[in-house]
Amino acid sequence: MLLQKLAEYAERRDLPPIGYKRGQVSWVIELDMSGQLLSNPPTYLGDPESKTRGVIRTIPDVGNRSSNIVANLLTDTAEYALGMPRDAKTSQRHQAFVELVKRCAESTKEPSVKAVERFLQNFQWGMLQMPKDRKMRPEEVVAFCVEGIWPVDRDEVQEFWADEFWARVMKEKEDEEDSSTQEIDERELSGAAPKEMQCLICGKVAAPVPRHPFKIPGIPGGKAKGNALISANFPAAYSYGQSESRISPCCKKCVEAYSQAAIDLVRDDDTSIRMGPFRYIFWTREECPFSPALMLRDPKPEEVKELMTSVFKGRDTATQIDANRFYATAFSASGGRVAVRDWVDTTVDDAQRSLARYFILQNIVDVYGGEGRPLSLYDLANATIPRRNNKPDRKQLNPNVCQVLMRLAFEQDPLPMWLLFQAVKRNRAEQRITYPRAALIKMVLLSQQSNIEEDFMVKRDPENQHPAYLCGKLLAVLESVQEEAAKPRQLNSTIVDRFYGTASSAPASVFGHLLRGAQAHLSKLRKEKRGYYVALGKKLEEVQSGLSTFPKTLTLEQQGLFSLGYWHQRAADRAGAIAYKQSQQDEDQEAIELEERISIKGGDLNEH
Repeated sequence: MLLQKLAEYAERRDLPPIGYKRGQVSWVIELDMSGQLLSNPPTYLGDPESKTRGVIRTIPDVGNRSSNIVANLLTDTAEYALGMPRDAKTSQRHQAFVELVKRCAESTKEPSVKAVERFLQNFQWGMLQMPKDRKMRPEEVVAFCVEGIWPVDRDEVQEFWADEFWARVMKEKEDEEDSSTQEIDERELSGAAPKEMQCLICGKVAAPVPRHPFKIPGIPGGKAKGNALISANFPAAYSYGQSESRISPCCKKCVEAYSQAAIDLVRDDDTSIRMGPFRYIFWTREECPFSPALMLRDPKPEEVKELMTSVFKGRDTATQIDANRFYATAFSASGGRVAVRDWVDTTVDDAQRSLARYFILQNIVDVYGGEGRPLSLYDLANATIPRRNNKPDRKQLNPNVCQVLMRLAFEQDPLPMWLLFQAVKRNRAEQRITYPRAALIKMVLLSQQSNIEEDFMVKRDPENQHPAYLCGKLLAVLESVQEEAAKPRQLNSTIVDRFYGTASSAPASVFGHLLRGAQAHLSKLRKEKRGYYVALGKKLEEVQSGLSTFPKTLTLEQQGLFSLGYWHQRAADRAGAIAYKQSQQDEDQEAIELEERISIKGGDLNEH
């Protein structure tokens, strides 16, 4: 299923031909059909004003040639293409380029390639003039253009290069094979006499590709050159007597299609996101503006609101189900291979609804009681791990955290309770709650419910009388009492710094002590800050009126409610303090303006 959907994606995308890539070309040698220079010096394609060193074009690519002498076709560095001196091997590299062009001209009979061949036959490095304001460098890429035709764009040239590519990579695979570790018949291994089999992707009977040469780059923990999606190089992985890539037989055309699609999706930030040990890729069956990768990586408040508005508006007005399909998969490295860790196949409409619900579930007031910002997958995942040198220690990230968050985002799977344990454990270890952890706790608790209101548990809920929630609110009020009594003296630590862990798990063992300690603070406030004393006293009475007794212990779910109660109350208190301060400033400003008006009127009377 995965391979088929990737191959379908390749059909509708303008992907580079086999053996090509998108690369920068700095110089172009312009020729006529006889192979003579149309312009000398060559044309520089860079732009000094924008500081670009060339233009991006689709050009042949041999991949990582390291120290090997392997030429690209018709487009290569100045050293390969023109023999620009660099080191002792320059002449060998240039000769490899010339011989490749000659083979291409003989095979394709393409006039523009023959023109390049004729030019190279009589060319020597000293024949080129260089612009006075720009010197060519040996590593800069040079291409040929013949009377407006770029030979590398011709179909015949692309077919020739595809054959060259397949021949080269298959030979490299065979050369890399360590026969001492393989229990494969050499005749079967070399693919000299492959059996015809049904292609898993297109269903046609054809000779299967013995080893799929394309490697998928960018897999976390994978090899620098990339990892193979289909491969079996030890007996336990063989299937029905088949080894290597024959365990999943595919014809050449389909191997090219699914590989190019996977590589394109992984490399594009619009369709790919890395989370811990996973690389997620997303795509749709038909062209669609829906791009969840960017929204999950760095969600913008306006984009999230637009998603929610469009989804719920569509729910009311839609007359038919959106037939466009949405696909997502998770890749991770397993030795030299790619392991598929997850697969999502749903409609675009359902994926959008799920993503909108994902953001609704995480919606909670920020630390100052204002509207909370949408959180990325990184924010939520990092909330479960400790920090080292003020940065998340990602080595301790449970890889399943990423997976369950993705399943919630696209298929509305409830978040497991072990994720709540991870968040609660971090709260107790750090003796504090962070905004991402508060949002994550809310997500776990509410994801267990199928129908929720959009504003449910976003902020302090006066109607929620659950003892665990009230205990969390009570701890927040007691902390406010302590802080106000200590002002302007700075506290070294608050009661939350010392008692959060115990209060959130065994309230009965600590709240009696905390309430007795608060009496001294209240007494001080009564004498020095009467307004704060009255306000905080009312809050204490309000919270305690719902508590007939303190629970001895709290379950995991109740500890989550305790965290939300504390967060909601602290946010509401801070919002109240900001509003009170603003009202005082407004009153002072009104008084000043009133005095100014009186002063002006008094001045007018004196003049009369």
